[in-house]
Formats: sequence, structure tokens, C-alpha cells
Amino acid sequence: MSTYEAIAMLLAIAYILLAVRQNLWCWPAAFISTLIYTILFFDVSLLMDSALNAYYLIMAVYGWYSWKYGGKLKEQELEVSSYGLIKNIKIIFVLTLISLSFGYVMANYTSADFAYIDSFTTVFAVFATYMLAKKILENWVYWIVIDVVSIYIYIQKGLNLTAILFVIYTVLAFVAFKKWKEEYDKKATTTA
Repeated sequence: MSTYEAIAMLLAIAYILLAVRQNLWCWPAAFISTLIYTILFFDVSLLMDSALNAYYLIMAVYGWYSWKYGGKLKEQELEVSSYGLIKNIKIIFVLTLISLSFGYVMANYTSADFAYIDSFTTVFAVFATYMLAKKILENWVYWIVIDVVSIYIYIQKGLNLTAILFVIYTVLAFVAFKKWKEEYDKKATTTA
């Protein structure tokens, strides 16, 4: 446990709370938090998690832009949308194959710990982050699974504050899904 881990954790909580409320300022909080986590995960040999957080840095910038200007009309804020069941099943299948491939490489050619599990959470988190940046409702379901698996990894690596953070993330992902779903259903009812 370190001061940097505590700062990253607090900023990560701020990020998720702001994201639940669809507040644009979630992205700067995410940027700083992930910068810290990129370094921390590299230091404890969670190489895929470190790479994932480097990706999050880029997505924080993209998410800011997408939420602010990604609507159908020029310079309109993005609205919550859904992929639907069939598209999500296809996505899960493809991401699972990619995860297994990365897991094999990490297990056989690097010193990475938890190679397959770390690859799974990383690959799915990459796509879930894209979904969040596009305000796709189901991103929260992906995050619930990713967060639960991540809790185990972080406890095993002695990153206890980060494990607590992911417990909080899991609860907030449930809350966010409910809130975004209500907004999505309300919009669908209004449109119909």
C-alpha cells in the first residue's frame, strides 16, 4: 500500500462517480488515476494491467471528446444506446478468443503473473472502455464481471486498496447500469 495507490484509488472513485452521472469531468480524473496505475502495475509485474492503463490514458482523452462532441448533431452530447443481446454474444466470443491468445503469449514468453486472467480482464476492459466512451449501456455489465475477477488478482498481489477500489467499482457499476438503463428506457418510450 502506498500514497500513490491511495491517490490513484481516490481519483478512480471520483471517475466512476462522475461517469455514473455522465459528468464530463470523469475523464480528467480517469487520466490522472490511470497514469499512476500504469506505473504501479508495472512495478508488481501485472504487465497486461499496466498496458491496459496506458490505453486508459488515451481513452480518457477520447472519452472526453466523444462525450462532449459525439452526438448525432455536430457538437451535441452523446446519448446512451445499446448493442443488444446478439451483438454482445458475438463480442464476448471474439474477446474470449483474443484473451486466450494473449494469455498464451504472456504465460509462455513473459514474466507476467496471472497471465490468462490478467489477459482476460485486460482485453475485455479495453473493449468495455470503448463502450463507455460511446455510452453503450452494456458496458456496465462487462465492468461488473471484470471488476469481480480483478478483485482476486489485486488481493493476491497485495494491492489491497486497489482490491477495495474494485469492490466499490462493482457496486457502482450496478448502480450505473440501473441509472443508465432508466434513461435509455425513458428515451425509448419517448421516441416510440
